Amino acid sequence: MDHSNITTTFDIAGRHVTKHLGIVRGIIVRSRSIVGSFAASFQTIFGGNISIYTQLCEKAREDAYELMVSHAEQLGADGVIGVRYDATEIMGGVTEVLCYGTAVKLE
Repeated sequence: MDHSNITTTFDIAGRHVTKHLGIVRGIIVRSRSIVGSFAASFQTIFGGNISIYTQLCEKAREDAYELMVSHAEQLGADGVIGVRYDATEIMGGVTEVLCYGTAVKLE
C-alpha cells in the first residue's frame, strides 16, 4: 500500500473514496526491560529527554502502524483514513499501543 494514502484526515487530496471497508487496527503490547528501566532511571538524574523510552515508544507506534497497514491490505484497501493512536498502561511497565483507522478503496 502506498503510505501517502494513509492519513489522519478523512479524505485524501486528489483521490476519491469509493468504498469504506471498515475499521482496521494494529495492536502491540510492549514492556520495559530491567536494563532499559535502569538506563532510564540513570537518565532522569540529568533531566531532559529520556531517549531509551522515546525509542521504545517510537518502535511500539511503528509496529502498531505496520500491523494496521497489514490489516488494511488483507481487506484489499488502497488507503486508510482517520488514523489515530491510543495507548493504555496495562500494568506497571507494560503498555498497549493501538493504531486504528478506516480502510478505504480509492478511485
